[in-house]
Amino acid sequence: MSGLNRGAAAPGNEAESGNAEESGKAASQDAERAAAGSLRTEAAGAPARSGAAAVPVAAEAIGLRLKYPGEEAPLLFRDLDVTIRRGEKVLLLGPSGCGKSTLLQVLGGLVPSAIPIPLKAERLVVPERPGYVFQDPEAQFCMPYADEEIAFALENQAVPREQMPERIAACLEQAGLELPDPHTAVSELSQGMKQRLAVASMLAVDPDALLLDEPTALLDPEGTAQVWDALRRIWDGRTVLIVEHKIDLIAGDMDRILLFSPDGRLEADGPPEEIFRDCRAQLRRYGVWYPGFWDDEAAAKAGRFGSTDGGAHAGAAAPLDAADETHVLPHAPVPAGGGTLLAAAAAAPGADASAAAAPAAGTPPLPAPLLELDGFAGMRGREVKVRADRLSVCAGDWIAVTGANGAGKSTLLLAIMRLVRSEGRMRLLGAPEARLRKPRQAAELAAYCFQNPEFQLVTDSVAEELAFSMPERLSPPERDGRVRTLLERFALAGLERRHPYQLSMGQKRRLSVASAMACGQRLLLLDEPTFGLDAAGTVSMMEQLEELRRSGCAILMVTHDDELVRRFATRRWQVEQGVVRELPAPARPAPSSPPDDGASRRPGRGAAPASDHKPDYEPDYGADPAAEASPTGSPEAALARSVLPKGAPTR
Repeated sequence: MSGLNRGAAAPGNEAESGNAEESGKAASQDAERAAAGSLRTEAAGAPARSGAAAVPVAAEAIGLRLKYPGEEAPLLFRDLDVTIRRGEKVLLLGPSGCGKSTLLQVLGGLVPSAIPIPLKAERLVVPERPGYVFQDPEAQFCMPYADEEIAFALENQAVPREQMPERIAACLEQAGLELPDPHTAVSELSQGMKQRLAVASMLAVDPDALLLDEPTALLDPEGTAQVWDALRRIWDGRTVLIVEHKIDLIAGDMDRILLFSPDGRLEADGPPEEIFRDCRAQLRRYGVWYPGFWDDEAAAKAGRFGSTDGGAHAGAAAPLDAADETHVLPHAPVPAGGGTLLAAAAAAPGADASAAAAPAAGTPPLPAPLLELDGFAGMRGREVKVRADRLSVCAGDWIAVTGANGAGKSTLLLAIMRLVRSEGRMRLLGAPEARLRKPRQAAELAAYCFQNPEFQLVTDSVAEELAFSMPERLSPPERDGRVRTLLERFALAGLERRHPYQLSMGQKRRLSVASAMACGQRLLLLDEPTFGLDAAGTVSMMEQLEELRRSGCAILMVTHDDELVRRFATRRWQVEQGVVRELPAPARPAPSSPPDDGASRRPGRGAAPASDHKPDYEPDYGADPAAEASPTGSPEAALARSVLPKGAPTR
């Protein structure tokens, strides 16, 4: 294995380039000179730099430094050296936000020619005919219909019009996208289908290099396998650069893996088997997906807590037991003034939110569901896309909504939130149908995260985005405190002044979930909440959701990740041919032996284990003399813990 790459900054180099402001100014000046042609950018096929073997180079960056606009933006790369030779298949691996997607854009020639990000490099080599698939497929669409999108690429290749129908059909087939009519509006496609269309459009340009930025992030397992099979059929002889979190299906196809640290340093460069064997500790420490991650995660939990009853590992979701049920809020009517129960209780003069939320002494919690669907249908235009008959969601449920791409999973959530037309009967926290006609009314009772996090980003900074979702009654110090806590809890600290659109896709996803949870609704509707997240981000988010579930919230989560279904969901709804059906509860995985690599894992915040052993990382929310006598597991208390500054009283 190549071991530590020469691109990783030595201590002396780090000190020399440690002044981000000076480096940023220098990078900005170099970017301006690059626009005038002074930066040496060469076409693929140029020989390697002086002193190296004269081998064909497909893409190369030597001495790369890059900085996003803004005085406080850190230097992303420090004299990074990366050389990709023609025909190589290379996977860029690292935690969210380390610069993988940005580096892909540099090596493909988009930065700085099309995307004006200040950079400095001694030498840049880019492919002659690159083909891209972005994280967000909609970012690359130019035409309103699927066949026209592919035809646009064919026109740029001077393909005669009479040959286009056959070529369009071939591209769609290679990408595994089956459409009843190729002239289908892009807006009518699911996110996963849009991603396959992006792959089909990329294939139409017959690229010499494939640059793939999480091309299967929103695909179901079958669709993921289809896309990778299609790419394998066409990538022989081509250079392939991939940024991907779901690596199980492709790791064995790669010639090299480049492993990056959270600050963008290139730590290792070598064949997959050597990276996974020799860098396992770094992979776990950085929270990067690798084959066998979930087994190691379960084993680590079992090693800390001991086995749990029933064979489930300690981090898995468990049904609320009798003790938990005593802590679940009773089903209360919607406050007359609207808003969440927590906000309404706290808004009363002199009222304490947690005290108002607690049930009266001796009053058992009522079993009324948080959500009821009866003859309910979600529609796109005038066409019914999904139906749900006699289904309900109760406090403590974590329901995984699964099914093939395009089955209607996202439409179901959109219909519940009144964002698309619906028909039939729905009750949300007991609110009558007349109170749920508009999206704002539904949003007061249920939190929702879009599949594409950019759909809900509305401000100019991360901190403003979090504050925007909080109750207006909060004072500025209270709001600032909650923002700081959310920044820490969702690994966004240090990014508070960054524009949301300058975040990586994983960071955008964490921001969207954090802002959705800021108001304390009891029902959470999440559409692919782990899309774009690395392993650490996924585990952290799942553990925070599990804490809310154990406190009496309910979660309705669309996902294609079978491991999340098995390890966290308590129920499963399957959507097939537009019909939602309840399936048997997911089977729990058996506990494993603790991993022997000696790597320490970032502390989690999962549910308390069934054994008497208490985890040493259990959060401390401040001393409360009444806590021993009056414990609470109410969802409002858990949600307050997720947004109040550490140490603030929540009971």
